[in-house]
Amino acid sequence: MRRITLEDVARLPRPGTTAPELLRFSPDGKTLTFLAPPDGKTGMARVLWAHDVATGKQRLLFAPSGEGVTDATVSLEEALRRERQRLQTQGVTSYAWAKDVPVILVPLLGDLWLIADGAARRVGGGATDPHLSPDGARIAFVRDDELFVLDVSTGEERRLTFDAEPGLTNGLAEFVAQEELGRGRGFWWSPDGTKIAFEQADERHIPRFVIPHWGSDQPETEEHRYPFAGEQNARARLGVVPVEGGSVEWLDLGDAEYLARVDWHPDGRLFAQLLDRDQRRLELRAYDIASGDAETVLVEETEPWVNLHNDLRFVGTSGEFIWSSEVTGMRRLELRARDGSLIRPLTDGTWPVDGVAGLDEVGRRVAFTGSPNPLESHVYVVGLDEGDPQRLDVGGGFTVAAFSSGLEHRVEVHQSRTTPVTVTLRDPDRALHEPDTPDLELVIPELFAFENRDGVTLHGALFRPARLPAPVIVWVYGGPHAQVAQDSWVLTADMQAQYLVDQGFAVMRVDNRGSSRRGLEFEAAIARRFGSVEIADQVDGVRFATSQGWVDGERVGITGWSYGGFMTIMSMLKAPDVFRVGVAGAPVTTWDGYDTAYTERYMGLPQDNADGYRESSATTHVAALRGRLMIVHGMLDENVHFRHTARFLEKLSKTRGACDVLLYPSGRHGIRSEEDRRNLHERVARYFAEHL
Repeated sequence: MRRITLEDVARLPRPGTTAPELLRFSPDGKTLTFLAPPDGKTGMARVLWAHDVATGKQRLLFAPSGEGVTDATVSLEEALRRERQRLQTQGVTSYAWAKDVPVILVPLLGDLWLIADGAARRVGGGATDPHLSPDGARIAFVRDDELFVLDVSTGEERRLTFDAEPGLTNGLAEFVAQEELGRGRGFWWSPDGTKIAFEQADERHIPRFVIPHWGSDQPETEEHRYPFAGEQNARARLGVVPVEGGSVEWLDLGDAEYLARVDWHPDGRLFAQLLDRDQRRLELRAYDIASGDAETVLVEETEPWVNLHNDLRFVGTSGEFIWSSEVTGMRRLELRARDGSLIRPLTDGTWPVDGVAGLDEVGRRVAFTGSPNPLESHVYVVGLDEGDPQRLDVGGGFTVAAFSSGLEHRVEVHQSRTTPVTVTLRDPDRALHEPDTPDLELVIPELFAFENRDGVTLHGALFRPARLPAPVIVWVYGGPHAQVAQDSWVLTADMQAQYLVDQGFAVMRVDNRGSSRRGLEFEAAIARRFGSVEIADQVDGVRFATSQGWVDGERVGITGWSYGGFMTIMSMLKAPDVFRVGVAGAPVTTWDGYDTAYTERYMGLPQDNADGYRESSATTHVAALRGRLMIVHGMLDENVHFRHTARFLEKLSKTRGACDVLLYPSGRHGIRSEEDRRNLHERVARYFAEHL
């Protein structure tokens, strides 16, 4: 075993995390495909592998002739899509089976590769976000913001839309859909392959936000239509066009602000999930394309906000469907009738379901993941007509699974704080990937729980150094839809924490109120006021750790990225007697400068919550800065603009205050360059060593 170096901290992938990914079964369930490194071991390069379920034979199915996809080889649009998907792998980064036939599409740098009977051939190019028709006979894609379809057998391309212009796109998801609503695609094949539903996104009325490329040798800029909180969103239309060409039928979306989800029913109806501006009302609407009729299947009105999900599954042509809701305060699975009425809850709603993993329409069973223990995740199956959920996996930690179409086979991906990622095929049982054992001196983080000042149980994790009590660095995120303390190897493989522990610091994570996997009430504590209860909970975490003799309560630092950067600055400003040193990465400093969909979901509109926005802004409290603060920001960040840091510095200068700044001229929201990451982690460790 050897000590951790800065090179280890900067290098990707993290030790023990490389494993088969994008695991998918063929339509007949006989073949399992996945992406993994060419040598089957480690690294960021990925190629496509095929595993025969019956025999266990495994073979390389597709690999690029050169490097394939890298940050340097993709277009700006693809680079931004990779950034929004937090995707950093290279080579082959995506693929998909046709729904009904054993044909695979592999998109590679705009080229379209089709794999049938084990042979790959290039069938087209110049494509963005391509998708196969259910029968594998056609590929739809976007080029120059227009929707096209390619006939695989003849190579003939047909253009389906004709009205794109700067700011008006066909078949692409707009920025907030990709970044904040969890919808990355903008068109959908009908089950019979004769029609395509697509989004037209009109952003022409949204002012351009210009980002200079400060580090370029020649003057260069990029422009984004960025909808700031309280301002106008993209105007979305949902259309249906025949694949043979022809006029578009536009569907009535009513007063919906957001087109959240789109799904075709096996009977040919088109379902859309429509969300209002304040994101408290979600409507599931069904469109009969032949008649033009539309009906509202169900409406959910949830306070203080609706959490979107991907759990809609249609049960054949019966009209029944799987749905999930938070009516009990915890997400539960439900079986609903054609008219949307509840047939029966499939889970009792006393603990949250994470998501649907598979459906057996014939056997009438649904598989899902979740756990009564918020620190773990497990795999379950439940009958649609009767019975309680039955757990399929064993042991502790985090387990997720991918299933064949009838739930006949599954592949489990398991990890825990003590076990690196392992992948196992079930029925038949066979190891696909054994855990890698890192040759590093790693500390296993300890999980703990405590009650905060309001009597709420919070969970945390402690990376314990050799000597206690120790100066402590609180690694924080603190915002919605994240959990930072759990029994997973991802926690152990936090190499920044491991390096800081090796330098003699304790590192602590706490999931404050507002974080995920604890139910809606737990999340809702932050409604309409960011940077309040979250900071109180982090302070309570420090005080608990101090009472246990783990940390030196007089030497407390804090660091985080994005919402965690916001939390770092606000903690320094609102609890300066606790947090003495902070490093804030890509922080939101003024919420009127962040986007509509995220900010308004939790804060409401600025026009309706002026006090909340003011109190949640770091610039409001800037005069309270007493400790040492360093802000880190990528100057090409198109998500949390560098403008946030600039506005904070502007206010800080007016109070005669000062902080340190570390800028990466070519960095986006994440620091993607390994050289920059090494520099960053060295500077952060040095900063805490010098000032804490």
